[in-house]
Amino acid sequence: MMKTLFINLFFLILMSSLSAQDFSLKVWPDGAPEKNNPPGKERSWVDGIQRIENISEAEIYVYLPEKEKNAGAAVVICPGGGYWIEAIEHEGYQIAEFLKENGIAGIVLKYRLPYGNHKIPLMDTQQAIRLVRSKAAEWNINPAKIGIAGSSAGGHLASTAGTHFDAGNPQSIDPLAKLSCRPDFMLLLYPVVTFNEEWTHIGSRKNLLGENNKWELVEKYSNERQVTADTPPTFFILADDDKAVPPRNSIEMYLAMKKYGVPAEMHIYSKGGHGFGMKKTGLPVNEWPGLFINWLKSQEIISNK
Repeated sequence: MMKTLFINLFFLILMSSLSAQDFSLKVWPDGAPEKNNPPGKERSWVDGIQRIENISEAEIYVYLPEKEKNAGAAVVICPGGGYWIEAIEHEGYQIAEFLKENGIAGIVLKYRLPYGNHKIPLMDTQQAIRLVRSKAAEWNINPAKIGIAGSSAGGHLASTAGTHFDAGNPQSIDPLAKLSCRPDFMLLLYPVVTFNEEWTHIGSRKNLLGENNKWELVEKYSNERQVTADTPPTFFILADDDKAVPPRNSIEMYLAMKKYGVPAEMHIYSKGGHGFGMKKTGLPVNEWPGLFINWLKSQEIISNK
């Protein structure tokens, strides 16, 4: 009896989280070009918030705004979880629901976790951006207003996508491969940015790269060192009392962006810790969604109306 009640409760919670979702799409419907090796079957569970582990197939969950609200922009959202799990509810679905209510398409990316292959998460993210761009006309999105968001390790993935991109391959026979995978703007929530041992999040680094200390990989994924004048405009949100991912991650990337004249805005709250996402904590840090909308208006990504 109790087991049945628990299952029903779990189902209701899950359906509530997905209630505003319009549909989902596989990122690689014909199979991904590289594989990861999860230690078990994919599993989703709720422990205050919903999490997923052992992800072996990438999908996007699409939240499209009503036609009369549509601002013509979209955000691909990468939940955090240390590159081992994904906190897909408060760092994914709930952000997408907020964006949808504000006229912006929210696209939650359930990316494959690395499990020994560091190429996998970025590969999925780049393909997801190309996929969304290919659907721009169908989904009433401006293809030049497709951003990326990420929290914690998802912020590392988002900032990797914002510093490791290409304009597409016009010679490819694959229509998606012809499209750019550059995000047009970034939202980074308490992101892991660097793999510099002094102020990285060691767990995220080990889960992505393994136990090796290959300098070329550390350098490649230290995204503050990969900033150029083409890095997209960025909005940072973090807390001064974050004990998991030092604020210096964001600060170093912000300073690199200023060196190249890339527009950026940063808000560092005195309290909030790590992993707040869309949680209702009662702290001022929960003001960030409204500030993000204002920033999008200031960047003319969405209208001031």
